[in-house]
Amino acid sequence: MSIGDLRREYRRGTLNREDLQPDPVTQFQAWFNAAQPAGNRLWKIAIGFYKWLQIVFGANPIEPNVMTLATADKSGRPSARTVLLKGVDERGFVFFTNYESRKGHELAGNPSASLVFYWQELERQVCVSGTVSKLPAAESDAYFKSRPRGSRVAAWASHQSAALKDRGELEQHFAQIEKRFASKDIPLPPFWGGYVLRPERVEFWQGRPSRMHDRFSYTREGSGEWRLERLSP
Repeated sequence: MSIGDLRREYRRGTLNREDLQPDPVTQFQAWFNAAQPAGNRLWKIAIGFYKWLQIVFGANPIEPNVMTLATADKSGRPSARTVLLKGVDERGFVFFTNYESRKGHELAGNPSASLVFYWQELERQVCVSGTVSKLPAAESDAYFKSRPRGSRVAAWASHQSAALKDRGELEQHFAQIEKRFASKDIPLPPFWGGYVLRPERVEFWQGRPSRMHDRFSYTREGSGEWRLERLSP
């Protein structure tokens, strides 16, 4: 079968204006809760299936907080990668990374960014765009301390996005950091921390048959209020 012949119909649900909350962050939280295994029967079935795949084939379990983060440099050249959402509140959407990575350098020069969440089993997508700023150091430190020890070691060991001679060089860095902090608490690296994306536009997409999808966008007005519109699919 050719790539052009790959297709599926979307029949899981509908989305109407009366279903939506006045605030897009509140609406996102409702959809995110539904996307978690504890909140949705379809996800429970999917998680069970993926756990079976993990046992048999080593497949990874579903992570509903996976999102695509798109940034651009000062010239407007875009780049995108998958990262993990680590919080959402009235400020916006929170994630953590190395400030010296490619995305860190791009955000320093151009703080505009976009996020995309896609929950295939629910046939839902959320697109967010806005402005990114760094979290306070104390908040980054609190999150860093909650990470598994191996992840904290890796944050120090990886010069994220920098070229490596080979895998051995990275593993050598990891071993050196493990030795450096043996039997010690691992502090927050000065080059690592969190960002929050303050949304200016949020779009909710629900797949429908025959590509007649339901789409609604929230756009922040100058007054801070949100304008809600249905969009053509």
